[in-house]
Amino acid sequence: MIFTAANSFREVGAFESNPKWEKMISRVSSLYKRENDIRSEFWRDYTRILHCTAYRRLKHKTQVFYAPQNDHICTRIEHVNHVESVSYTIANYLGLNTELTKAISIAHDLGHAPFGHLGETIIKEILKEEGFPTFWHEKNGLHFVDDIELLEDNEGCRRNLDLTYAVRDGIISHCGEVDYKVIRPREEYIDLSEYNAADQYPPYTWEGCIVKVADKISYLGRDIEDAMALKILEKSQIDELVHRLRSIGKFTNLDIRELNNTILMHQFITDLCKNSSPEKGICLSSEYCELMDIIKDFNYQNIYRHKRLAPYKKYAELIIRQIYELLVSAYDGENTTKKLDKMKTYYPNFVREFSGWINKYWDVTDRTASSKLKNKVVYHVKDDIKDYKLAVIDFISGMTDQFALRAFDEIVRF
Repeated sequence: MIFTAANSFREVGAFESNPKWEKMISRVSSLYKRENDIRSEFWRDYTRILHCTAYRRLKHKTQVFYAPQNDHICTRIEHVNHVESVSYTIANYLGLNTELTKAISIAHDLGHAPFGHLGETIIKEILKEEGFPTFWHEKNGLHFVDDIELLEDNEGCRRNLDLTYAVRDGIISHCGEVDYKVIRPREEYIDLSEYNAADQYPPYTWEGCIVKVADKISYLGRDIEDAMALKILEKSQIDELVHRLRSIGKFTNLDIRELNNTILMHQFITDLCKNSSPEKGICLSSEYCELMDIIKDFNYQNIYRHKRLAPYKKYAELIIRQIYELLVSAYDGENTTKKLDKMKTYYPNFVREFSGWINKYWDVTDRTASSKLKNKVVYHVKDDIKDYKLAVIDFISGMTDQFALRAFDEIVRF
């Protein structure tokens, strides 16, 4: 198969020749520089994300099936690596900036709560009950890279990541749940705090558009593999799906003998590369759009809404709510630190973790000139419980499945 689209996006990619370049590489503040640094702006973002603790925790966060004992079930970190691979392949062929797609890809799910989308739903419910704005992981991801994640600078001071605008935009714009036929970047440079809902705006860069599509390509077939391994799906259901795909009769380049994830990903990638152009936008052929829609609908009906996941939701809700209620009960204005210290007697491990974490972000901590904390204050809790409750939500949303389970175990055991 010969494609005519190779490098056809080179002139509109995130490179210095692009009129939007200075906006793309802009940062909120002036990030320190090393004289002998050989990295580009986007590659520097990539390594800063790679070094941050939120990225490390992805290896113990749910993709679909929580806290699996099976080593071969997909976790969040495997998913972001798939997205990085898929988006790199597409961007490299089309002539876009692969350093930017790699940075967005490994950061795009940093805002996911423990227990996957079920954990996200539970946090949404708590916030609604408390009268707070809703939770959605794309905006939470931007919040984490902007406000929560810290790295040490050359002087040992802890500072915010301060990523480029293009990477930050790619994180909050990456939602792949909404169906679309064609995607193009927006021209407007906006304050990213203007986002009020997932998929409100298209990404600012073509590279962000690629990651948005790669996210969906990466999970559809992989989730089927896991569901088969865990007996969520029966062989007969897969046979029925394959029969349905074969019956479409349009896929001349896809010999559907088995539903193989690597083949599906390859076919989606090549079809997208064949059909996309700066004039048409990033798009699949109508046949492959139909294929994607069929598989996505199958997954929702037979995997994500499966009755075996119902007890898991109840269990996850019990864990998250118990952790939330216990930590919120410690609030006492400026005396909250003392109450947390008392709670460590009963819950020595996870309350100590929370205390050490919140001390980096709230206005109770002493931030004299000698302090190594040079990051922004996020929670103003001295006179108002509101920010403290949000801090507890942030702490929970950053947890791994395993840490949440350990915290709950510490709460219920005497």
